[in-house]
Amino acid sequence: MRFTFPIAVIAAAMIGSVVQAATAIQSGDSAKGAILTDGGGMSLYTFDKDTAAVSNCYGDCATKWPPLEASSKARPQGAFGIILRADGARQWTHEGKPLYTWFKDAKSGDITGDGVKGVWHLARP
Repeated sequence: MRFTFPIAVIAAAMIGSVVQAATAIQSGDSAKGAILTDGGGMSLYTFDKDTAAVSNCYGDCATKWPPLEASSKARPQGAFGIILRADGARQWTHEGKPLYTWFKDAKSGDITGDGVKGVWHLARP
């Protein structure tokens, strides 16, 4: 996978200085075209069973599809938002769709989660 450009670097003000959040969402090229990745280059996915700004992936689902966590200092920016999950965690969204990684993607560039059970899809910029 080759990264083309950062989509968003989320920053927050802290005691007069700007602190970059640990998570950056980027755009990358894959065998299936342009996709969104986390800061480490891992592919991001969306889940058809989610509703606008609401995650419906918990328990075993969230073990296999870890939510893209937003730190307490992270702030929404442009098309990227943050939701509060029912378990209390903060999760990144893109255009209202919660974002996830896939536990079977072993390295940057893997896109093995696309199409799983017909409800998981690569997140697109």
